[in-house]
Amino acid sequence: MKADVWQQHSLVELTALDAEIGRLDHRAKNLAEQQALDAVAAEHQEASDKLAVVAISLEDLDGEVAKYESEIASVRQREDRDRSMLQSGNVNSKQLTDLQHELETLERRQASLEDDQLEVMERREQLQEEQAAQQRTVDELREAVAAARAARDEVLVTIDAARQKALGRRAEITEGIDAALLAAYDRQRANGGPGAGLLQARRCGACRIEIDRADMARMSGLPEDEVLRCPECNAILLRQPGSFA
Repeated sequence: MKADVWQQHSLVELTALDAEIGRLDHRAKNLAEQQALDAVAAEHQEASDKLAVVAISLEDLDGEVAKYESEIASVRQREDRDRSMLQSGNVNSKQLTDLQHELETLERRQASLEDDQLEVMERREQLQEEQAAQQRTVDELREAVAAARAARDEVLVTIDAARQKALGRRAEITEGIDAALLAAYDRQRANGGPGAGLLQARRCGACRIEIDRADMARMSGLPEDEVLRCPECNAILLRQPGSFA
C-alpha cells in the first residue's frame, strides 16, 4: 500500500488521540468516585433494609397491643356485667358465689393481660427508639449518596468534555487521510492494539518489539510513500528522522 508521506505522518497524532480516548474511556469505567458511590449506596441499601425490618416488627407489636386491648376490653365487659348482676340483688346464693368467683378470675386475667400488654408496649417503645436512630442513619446515608453521585457526575462531565474534544480533533484529522490508509489503520486497531507506531531505534512503537536487521534493511530500501508494517504486530510503522540509523 502506498500513501502520501504527510498522510502517514497524520497517523502519529491520530494514534496519540486514540490512545488518549482509550485512557479516558478506561478512566470513565473505573472511577474511584464510582466505587465510592457504589460503597455508600450499598450502605444506604443495607440501612434501608434494616429500617424496613424494624418497621415490620413494629407492625407486629402493634398487632399484639391491639389484641391485648381487645381481650382486656372483653374481660372488662364481663366484669361490668357480673358487677351489675351482683348490684341488682336478683341473684340467689349459688349465683352470688359463682359471680364472685368469676370476678376474681376475671380480675386475675385482666391483671395478667395488662402485664403482658405493658411488656409488649415497652418492647415497642424500645423498637421505636431503634427505628428513629435507624431513620437518622438512612437519612445521613441518603445525603452521602447524593454527594457521592454529584462528585461522580462532576468527574464524568470533565472526562466527557475531554473526550468530545479529542473526538472532534480526530474527525478533523481523519477527513484528510486516504480512505484505504485509514481503513488499514482502523482494522489494525480493531485487533486490540494501536493502529500505528513510530519506528524508533529498530523498535515498533505499537508492540515495542525490536525488529530484526534483515527486515530493517528491507524496509529502509522502500520508497517513502510505501506504507510499512511491523513484521511482528502488523501495525503501520511511521518513519521519522533516524528511524533506520
